[in-house]
Amino acid sequence: MTIVLQPKPLTRERFAAYGDVIESVVDRTAAMNAARFERFDDLCSIDMKDDGRVAVSIARCRIATRLPYRFDMVERHPLGSQAFVPLTPCLMVIVVAPAEESVEAADLRAFVTNGRQGINYHRGTWHMPLIAFDAGQEFLIIDRAADMPNCDQHSLDTTVMLPENL
Repeated sequence: MTIVLQPKPLTRERFAAYGDVIESVVDRTAAMNAARFERFDDLCSIDMKDDGRVAVSIARCRIATRLPYRFDMVERHPLGSQAFVPLTPCLMVIVVAPAEESVEAADLRAFVTNGRQGINYHRGTWHMPLIAFDAGQEFLIIDRAADMPNCDQHSLDTTVMLPENL
């Protein structure tokens, strides 16, 4: 059996249970540098548990993902939030499930960005690993760094598919 997920457009309201949408929003602006720039502050909540510290990294896609895409594994980061922001405009497909102890394929929800949005998963949110549709696409990553591992993986009993047409 395979579950087909049809992604919905990503909005702050739809994604609130799973994390934050990182985008320039009019209700969070401030002037900076003698008002030559408009700054968008406090767009996500970075959450680090225990002795973790904030790490800023960049990931570059080596192998592009093609649709339809099948997967049967999700992961979560129980000790810290994890943010991905594309460094150039691109569509992102995000698949998530609530931050519970266990997860089933039926719990998954899919979202597609507008090409300019990033996301920040709440600590413990189950999610599909990052995919990109173009080799070379880069993402800024903000997550937890520490000596303790911070990634749990879970194999799903059911295969999940993202369809060819988003």
